[in-house]
Amino acid sequence: MKQYIVDAFTDKVFSGNPAAVCILEAWITEDLMKNIAKENNLAETAFAVKEGNVYHLRWFTPAGEIDFCGHATLGTAFVLFQFYETDSSRIVFCTQVGELTVEKQGDTIQMDFPAYECKPIEVTDVIEEAIGVRPKEAYLDRDMLLILENADQVRKLSPDQSRLKNLDGLCIVVTAASDNPDYDCISRVFTPDIGILEDPVTGSSHCMIVPYWCDQLGKEKLVCFQASERTGVLYAERSVDRIIISGKAVLFSEGNIVNEA
Repeated sequence: MKQYIVDAFTDKVFSGNPAAVCILEAWITEDLMKNIAKENNLAETAFAVKEGNVYHLRWFTPAGEIDFCGHATLGTAFVLFQFYETDSSRIVFCTQVGELTVEKQGDTIQMDFPAYECKPIEVTDVIEEAIGVRPKEAYLDRDMLLILENADQVRKLSPDQSRLKNLDGLCIVVTAASDNPDYDCISRVFTPDIGILEDPVTGSSHCMIVPYWCDQLGKEKLVCFQASERTGVLYAERSVDRIIISGKAVLFSEGNIVNEA
């Protein structure tokens, strides 16, 4: 079985968010997909099967299957455009969250994602104790979105991993307006429930980050910086109830899984 490792939301290796990508001729068992993801020990491993003119796409963390992953979608699209759909500039993925359309535009890949609703919740002592500072605002949908006072707070944040697990939301997202004129907002994303404290660059969480900052800044297009150790940059645009996220990717490795027992 062929497997690729792609660094997403970056144009150089050892940055962005690495994802494993397996392009299959037919579906393998769910247990095998779980075991491959666990063996890879990356935030996500993507599995794709072509059926007709579309690709069915599933994502697995080391802890199990999830319904949506942005950076592994970018990684899969990159692999398909590079090696499998070399004459195409558009791919449709069928996923648990519906159809996701990706388009190649030069060295950038543009992805059409659903937007999450920012539903306000109370800022509690439990939230403050988990992240180490008291956020100005808090919102909840698939993820918990926490608005901090400034970008420096985001960069210096050192959350309590054990207490993060007590918070609602698949991802705990902290964000603030950027203090760098090259970017509109800055964020970090913590994912203790899937066995990874901090996700390097998180496309799916920007489906909540982007609507918030579009409203706050009065803009429909944003440049977003994720301030993990590896760092990453996402280009985003709001379109009604969708978010268009664009980014670059680079191939780190390709090889074969030789033992599937």
